[in-house]
Amino acid sequence: MQSRSSEPTSPYEQRPVLVVGSTGKTGRRVVERLASRGLPVRHGSRRAPIPFDWDDPQTWAPALDGVRSAYVTFHPDLAVPGAPAAIERFSRLATEAGVQRLVLLSGRGEAEAQRCERIVAASGATWTVVRASWFAQNFSEAFLLDAIVDGTVALPVDDVREPFVDADDIADVAVAALTTDDLVDRVVEVTGPRLMTFAEAVGEIADATGRDVRFLRIPHEDFLEGLGRAGVPENAAGLLDFLFREVLDGRNASLTNGVEEALGRPARDFREYVARTVSTGVWSTEVAR
Repeated sequence: MQSRSSEPTSPYEQRPVLVVGSTGKTGRRVVERLASRGLPVRHGSRRAPIPFDWDDPQTWAPALDGVRSAYVTFHPDLAVPGAPAAIERFSRLATEAGVQRLVLLSGRGEAEAQRCERIVAASGATWTVVRASWFAQNFSEAFLLDAIVDGTVALPVDDVREPFVDADDIADVAVAALTTDDLVDRVVEVTGPRLMTFAEAVGEIADATGRDVRFLRIPHEDFLEGLGRAGVPENAAGLLDFLFREVLDGRNASLTNGVEEALGRPARDFREYVARTVSTGVWSTEVAR
């Protein structure tokens, strides 16, 4: 695919890219890719030299000052109450600061997330929305990691199928949106290339690790009680409640070719993700947590 580069060529364009959520699943991958190209990056996290915290709006304007473009991930999720108001305020501050481009990570099948998408599209900056399905990395980076290691993944979901998408694909699309003009003013909906149930996903992990890892369907109430016993924060538990009660109802059981359209190559398969992850040893029972 022929790319029209928008990488910096003048002192004005050498302003940094703000990566909001720079320590998260996709954010840190975006940082790595931008840095490998020699592009200036400003980390958007609470511990960054110029801190950014979604819970402290006073940090937003300083983090945006002097920024050329921004990759925006919202914590904990665009589906939570208050997200549209926060995204509207952030987008206004960004355009007032002279930010030229906003790339928003969004979620499939979430009405509030799509409301946030419209806010960014109306901000006055050029924009791209990367609308993603369930991350494959949820099985290896937080959330389901301990369950895989313990040998039982107990979730309140039946045989609904998800097109698990690799976070590396999301990051590649986001970087393309930040550094070329090919994806300007577009919603790019990204999925993996295959529909799978959670039981099938866990089965592939079990086969690859050679361990007895099983999937167990449980009632939704038992799931919420388990989150409470595990000390999961209320906002995170509420998000998981929403995802498993509403979003994982089959509404996203379809594939897109968004990754291939954006990058000129097929999306990574879940099996490829599993093979890469097994090689890290993160699912080994011998790895200390």
